[in-house]
This record gives sequence, structure tokens and C-alpha cells, in this order.
Amino acid sequence: MTGGVLAMAFVYLVSAVLFVPIAKRLGLGSVLGYLLAGVVIGPFALGFVGDEGHEVAHFAEFGVPMMLFLVGLELRPSLLWQLRKPIFGLGGAQVVVTAAAVAGVALIFGVTWQHAVAVGLIFSMSSTAIDLATLAEKNLLKTAGGQASFSVLLFQDIAVVPIYAVFPLLATIAVPVVAGASHGGRPSWLQGLLVLGSVALIVGAGRFVVRPLFQFLATVKVRESFTAAALMIVVGIALLMHYVGLSAALGTFLAGVVLADSEYRHELETDLEPFKGLLLGLFFISIGAQIDFGLIVGRPLLIAALVLATMAGKLVILYALGYLFKLPRAARWTLAFALAQIGEFAFVLIAQAQTDHIFDQQFAGPLVASVALSMALTPLMFIVLERWALPRAARSDDVPSRPHDEMHDDGSNVIIAGYGRFGQMVGRILRANRIPVTILDLDPEMVELVTRLGVKVYYGDASRIDLLHAAGLSHAKLFVAAVDGKENCTKIVEQVRHHFPKVAVLARAYDRQHYWELRALGCVKVFRETFGSAYETGTEALIQLGYRPNTAHRLAQKWREHDEESLEELGKHWGTETYFAQAKARMDEAERLMREEDPNVYDARDRAWDNESLRADRNVDEQAGASDEVR
Repeated sequence: MTGGVLAMAFVYLVSAVLFVPIAKRLGLGSVLGYLLAGVVIGPFALGFVGDEGHEVAHFAEFGVPMMLFLVGLELRPSLLWQLRKPIFGLGGAQVVVTAAAVAGVALIFGVTWQHAVAVGLIFSMSSTAIDLATLAEKNLLKTAGGQASFSVLLFQDIAVVPIYAVFPLLATIAVPVVAGASHGGRPSWLQGLLVLGSVALIVGAGRFVVRPLFQFLATVKVRESFTAAALMIVVGIALLMHYVGLSAALGTFLAGVVLADSEYRHELETDLEPFKGLLLGLFFISIGAQIDFGLIVGRPLLIAALVLATMAGKLVILYALGYLFKLPRAARWTLAFALAQIGEFAFVLIAQAQTDHIFDQQFAGPLVASVALSMALTPLMFIVLERWALPRAARSDDVPSRPHDEMHDDGSNVIIAGYGRFGQMVGRILRANRIPVTILDLDPEMVELVTRLGVKVYYGDASRIDLLHAAGLSHAKLFVAAVDGKENCTKIVEQVRHHFPKVAVLARAYDRQHYWELRALGCVKVFRETFGSAYETGTEALIQLGYRPNTAHRLAQKWREHDEESLEELGKHWGTETYFAQAKARMDEAERLMREEDPNVYDARDRAWDNESLRADRNVDEQAGASDEVR
């Protein structure tokens, strides 16, 4: 490897390390971070890379076959069957309708039909990387709209494979060929046999060679050998596809599907994910470096028209399809706003279209710029979704609850923010004891569902001070923060403690670090969301292992008291060099205290004193004693 290539690789990696975390922190997503890094180091900014960096760019393109291999691993038959209607119905309709609409508009403006079809297929893609990360961050992924979006994105990932196969048929640029020959000078009939043989080889090897290989490597227990084998499969298939004249991505996708039901699927995903992320990141950096800002400045109306018309058209199409597939109003808006952009796969398809001689760099330039700008607008689309579309969906006839700006103060002493599984348990206990509560939730589907059950739930963001005032928190006695997500919960608690300092706050913590953050904010009590169920499971485990119920509860309660006391003390050491030493000392102390406990000693303080179980145990002991006397 030459020093020039090493220098280029170093520049790529430094830009990724600097810009991707910044983009993530700003909520823009890693893909936009890579694109921004490419822009900055490209010829239109700092000029660190340009045509001289093509070796690194070609190496980075290997991330695309690896990505499709991992997509294939996810396509288990059981998952496809479970989501067959939204994936193939809604997802298929989205790709077909969007591609047809874009192609139709392109034809009207005089574009050739080959170019129009290619652009339609490219622009039908949405950003899987940005959308899934943002939907999860906004707690929308598990809603009806989030699940519909996931299904459409999954179909788009699958659709890339047949699009790859169609692209060579759309070639419009003449390429020198040998008369009567196919790829590499081979006869057409031999080329066809090679293609069929390669596909059969991939399927057969996946069934009868790869699995035994992984079984052998699993017994050896050398992790780097397993990783090397995974990379060998992807590289080998890419070489085979290149030799027979097919796309490497097609072959690796097929291999992933073959191995989707393999017991080693998760190991493969884990081993290849870092390589895929890094190589794709380098690929997107190279795309960012290729964005022609001179073209954007020189033809701003064309680029703006492409971006705005495509996003507006996709938004209308997605909303209409959501209506046809009978999605709730909020789910339609989520689907439409989330998937309106053009996704990262469009970069891959544009590059492939140039490779397949469908169009040249001059035609591809405005397309690349349009894709990048549409992705950059995605955070703005989600802001509009949260602040405009979803509140109006919640105020529609589909959700018969009052809007937050018309919220009626019921005089409740308790406000609950978040009415998922955790919040519902708290609310049901309070309502069962005739304690009125005011409930806030940001999930329109949950608001609709719970309202139909006769529980008054208001749609709204509990971090908004005007909403909390409207709910009556200024004179309430208790606020319960039961929302999902560490950052969201912490933000809400900060607002409540700052603006309503006299209100007692109970909060749900995700983990220990989150527990200490919430305690530092002044919460009266913080509850780790999985602690209670895990505590009960541990108690039941002692009972199943032969401990009497009262003894099991006493021992578990003693451990719980020690753990809660330790939690408060360990919080003082979090983030310091002494934390792990203190944590280990506390664990050793807990084990010592448990060993000092005599499980045969009955204590009046024991919980779950069960006379029936004691009688049963006594009968068993008496029978065992009688049996010993007989012997």
C-alpha cells in the first residue's frame, strides 16, 4: 500500500471520528455525519481528498455487499410471514407507486424512459439508517406508524436486489463489446451457465459447506477465526460474482438469505457489523466529497425543485397508502413524514447506474445533491411531525380526547407522564383506590386505545411547561415520571423540579447511572424499571429450590435492603477510579451477609408467613422420618 493511499485513509478516518459524533449529538444521524465529513474534506472545502482518493473510495464500496449480506441474514421466513401484509403490501405499493410517479413526471419533462425508470426506482428509496434511529429516539418505533415505517423500509432493502438486476437492462450508453460474446469475451450461453452455476454454488455452499465450517470453528473457540471466516464468505462471493459479471451485492444478499435460519446468524451479524459500519461510513464520506456544490450554486432552482417535489410527492403518496391500508390518522402522518426523504441506498443505486452505463456523471450530479439535501431535511420533517401533525391527529375524531391547549384542570393531586406498561400499573393502583389522576402521553395510538377503555388520557409532551400548568401540576402533590427513554425522562424531571419545586416526584430509572442522575435532581424515590420483577423472580427461585416461602422472602428482603443502601453509597463514586473497587466490596459484603443468615431460623419479621406451606413441609418431614425408621 502506498503512502498516498495511507494518507487518504487517515484523512477519511479522522473526518469520521470528528464529524459523526457531532452529527449524532445534533440529532442528524450518522449518515449525515459521514456526508458532512466528506463535504468538508472534499475538493469544494478543504480539498484533502479528490480524484486522488479513488483507491480508498473503491475499497469503501465493499461495505455495500456486506450491508446486503446482513440484510439477507435478517430475512428469516418466520419474520417475512409474520409481516407479509405490511412488508409486501404496503412496502411493495410504496416502491411501485413512487417509482411510477417519479418516472411519469420525468417523462413529462423530456427525460428518456430508461433514465426515468432508473430515477424513479432510485427516488423510491428512504433512509433506513436515519428513520429507524430517529423513530426509536422519539419513542415512535413501536407505534402503528413506526411499525408501518419499519415494514416499508424492510421492503425497500429487499427491493434493492431486483433493482440491481433490472439496471443492466436500462443501459443507454454504448459500451464496446466483442461480437457474439458476453462478459469477458465468453459466449452468451456459457455466461448464462456460469450465472446459474454461481447461484447454485452459493445456495449449496450455504447449506452443506458453511454450516459445518462454522460448527468446526465454534468447537475450536477462536473468535478471530470465526470473524475471518465471515469476511472470507463475503469476499469470496464478491469475487465469484465479479468473475461471472454479476453484482457482488446480489450474491452476498442471496448468501445471507440462505444463512438466515442458521444457528450462527447472530454471531455472523455481530462479527460483521463493525466492518459494515466502517466501510459504509467511508463510502458515504466519498459520496459527500463528490457532491458538486458548484452545480448546486449554478443550478439552485433545479436542485430545489428536485428535492421539494420529490419529498412532497412521497409525503402525499405515503399518506394516501396509509389511508388505503386503514392505518390510524397518527400512523399515516408518522409514515408520511418519516419516509419522505430519499435514502442512503440511493447513493449506492446512483453509483451502480453509472457502472451499468445507464447515465453519466453529468446526469448523476444533480441526483446525488438532491439525495444529500433531502436527508439533511429529515430532522426538520420530524420536528414538523411532532409539533404539528401528531397533535392534530390526536385532536381528530379518531382520538376523542381534549387537546392539550384546551386541557381541563380536574383538580387531581397526581400527574402521571407516560402511560405505557409501567405507567398503567401505577395508574391502575391509584384509580383502584379512588385517587383521581391526570395522565399525559405522547403516543397517539396509546391515547386512543386507553381512551376507549374509559380512562382519560391527554396527548402532549410532558416536558412542556405550559402543558404541565394546564394539567394542574402547580397545585398537585405528586408527579410520576413513567416515560420511556433515559434522556426524555431526565429532561421532564429537570423541568418539573425547576418549575414546580414543591411537588414530590417519583421517577422510573433505566439503569443505575440513570438512577443516580434522577436522585441528584431531587426525586423523592426512584424505581429501577426491571428491579421489582427481577427481585420477585429471585425470591421465587429460592422457593423453587426448596426454601420455605417465609424464609425466601426474608433472605431476599435482606439482600434488597443491602442493595438499596449500597446503591446510594455507590452513587458517590460513579465516574471515579474507585467505583469498581467499591462495587466489588459491596457485592462481597452482600454475599457474606447472606452466608451468615440461617435459613432454618424463623423470624417474626419474615414476610409471606404461609401456614399451609409450613404444614405441608412438616408432613413431608414426618413422612421422611417415618421412612428412615422403617429402613
